[in-house]
Amino acid sequence: MTSLAEIDHAKQTVRHHVWDLLERERAAPPGVHGHIPDFVGKDTAADRLTVLDAWKTARVIKCNPDRAQLPVRIRALQEGKLLYMAVPRLATPKPFYLLDPTTLTAPYDTAATSTGAPKVAPTVSPDEMRPLDLIVCGSVAISRHDGIRIGKGAGYSDLEVALLADAGLVTTHTTIATTIHQSQLLDDELPHATHDFPVDLAITPHEVLSFGPRRKALPGIIATDLRPDQLDQIPALNRPTHGAG
Repeated sequence: MTSLAEIDHAKQTVRHHVWDLLERERAAPPGVHGHIPDFVGKDTAADRLTVLDAWKTARVIKCNPDRAQLPVRIRALQEGKLLYMAVPRLATPKPFYLLDPTTLTAPYDTAATSTGAPKVAPTVSPDEMRPLDLIVCGSVAISRHDGIRIGKGAGYSDLEVALLADAGLVTTHTTIATTIHQSQLLDDELPHATHDFPVDLAITPHEVLSFGPRRKALPGIIATDLRPDQLDQIPALNRPTHGAG
């Protein structure tokens, strides 16, 4: 059985390959290593997402706070969708911002940023949130084979989805999508652990790949996979409602 340490090492190899490739191709700003790539063509990828049925029918969306997905967050607000955005590093007891286009007092392109949201949006916990129609996540790499996703390595996206799954807000009817550069879409099968979630849709500036529908529920928090630093730094993980997964 492959250990988590071995899986993490394999993932890191993939990340460095993609980060190096993006820098060589000038498809992301210099210094992309360690980050969700702020890729060239992010607006076009967002446009491709917004013509899909999964987007058109979604009324409640959760999106990551990275720059690469800022066009997605702005479009959600422009179209009157209720938007939840993760607090960076899940650092507050209530780890999601509530961005309601009917009550926001700041321009959407300001409110939907990690620096603007704290000034205009309340934070909420999963038990205060509505069920999610669509999740949009940032990614470093996606397998063209099966939609397996690799993030930047901090584990926040997996924890966000796990917290929401534990709260009953993510079901097999919730679509999970990501917007990425074409170079982040890999032909290989990618290493993954039990707590990792796949995507149903991967959207690049040039194509849309569909891997759904998922037939199995996503796992919630798996206590045995948590690192000590996550328990120390993420208040929501210490709420008594979270089980062993």
